[in-house]
Amino acid sequence: MTDTVLDRFLRYVVIDTQSDAASPSQPSTEKQKTLGRLLVEELHAIGIADAELDEHGYVYATVPANTDKSDVPVICFCAHMDTAPDFSGTDVRPKLIRTYAGGDIALGNSGRVIRVAEHPELNNQIGNDLVTTDGTTLLGADDKAGLAEIVTAAEILLKDTAIRHGTIKLLFTPDEEIGRGVDKVDLARLGAKFAYTMDGETAGSVEDETFSADGLLLEITGVAIHPGFAKDRMENAIKVASAIVARLPRDVSPEGTDGRDGFVHPVEISGSMDAAKIRFIVRDFTESGLLEKHAMIEDIARDVLADYPGSSFRATRTEQYRNMKQVLDQHPKIVDNAVEAIRRAGLTPVRGSIRGGTDGSRLSFMGQPCPNIFAGGHAFHSPLEWVSRQDMESAVRTIVELARIWEERA
Repeated sequence: MTDTVLDRFLRYVVIDTQSDAASPSQPSTEKQKTLGRLLVEELHAIGIADAELDEHGYVYATVPANTDKSDVPVICFCAHMDTAPDFSGTDVRPKLIRTYAGGDIALGNSGRVIRVAEHPELNNQIGNDLVTTDGTTLLGADDKAGLAEIVTAAEILLKDTAIRHGTIKLLFTPDEEIGRGVDKVDLARLGAKFAYTMDGETAGSVEDETFSADGLLLEITGVAIHPGFAKDRMENAIKVASAIVARLPRDVSPEGTDGRDGFVHPVEISGSMDAAKIRFIVRDFTESGLLEKHAMIEDIARDVLADYPGSSFRATRTEQYRNMKQVLDQHPKIVDNAVEAIRRAGLTPVRGSIRGGTDGSRLSFMGQPCPNIFAGGHAFHSPLEWVSRQDMESAVRTIVELARIWEERA
């Protein structure tokens, strides 16, 4: 075994761990447990005796306290094992670029290029070592960079007894990418007061705000009849669904928004002449913004159906997660200590908001306040994904400093 964060990362990314939203099981894919078993082996090898993979695909482990202080809170570092279903994670072949000299990066023979104009953070990576894909798969830095950083930091905390710290819990989750990452987590078994996910992007960032998120299912009932006798009688549900999607405004779409603007995003459309379904994800930083977007979709549906008097629709809203800032604002010390840890790691802290969610979103509302700290990856969910070795090392230092700070300030 080697023990650098880069070596660990390169071991982890070649294991296919894509989750599957269509699967009812937990974890949604058994192959996620392959990585879970490897992580348990590595945690045992560095001296963590209680590391264990449970039947639901969660890895739990403990770095014991080495301080005499009795009032140091038990904190947790969390990362997810699965990769997104958005792009293939099979047969990942990571490419290491030593001492990046700048400029666009061609990804093998795939025809894909990571362009500096589209990824300006590359300008801050001159001289660093980068890991990319060959352009045919995603990389899995989301969130195997976080896994590698946490395991590496845990080894440092175990070996360097001069770093005083309280009890540190580790939690590695399945199925985060399909919104089920903490469905069956055992918080009593975890035993932490609060947590940090290592699942962010740019080095130095700490995020205490996420989107609030809903799913929306629009079920359309049309009028089916033999096409040979359909004149002025057929109302094709597929066409109704298509017309609804076509009327969604671009300025409320993922591709038409940024910053603090929310969006509506159709992720699946299916059906037949008599019945069709459209699945949406709806995102906004506020509850009122979510409600406005749900109302917009239903207004569009009603407007379209005015031309189909025999057809109807039904909308079913499902809450997915909520903006963790509602919880974290009640516990400012958690984020303040993360900011100080980033500063001590030699970086300029940047507080921000996530145009998405993490396990921390739901953990926060389950009684485990959980902001998000950078892991260093970029261009998640795509074959253009990349990460810097130096940024991963900075994340390791941040974890170590954060453990130290909570002991100092107890």
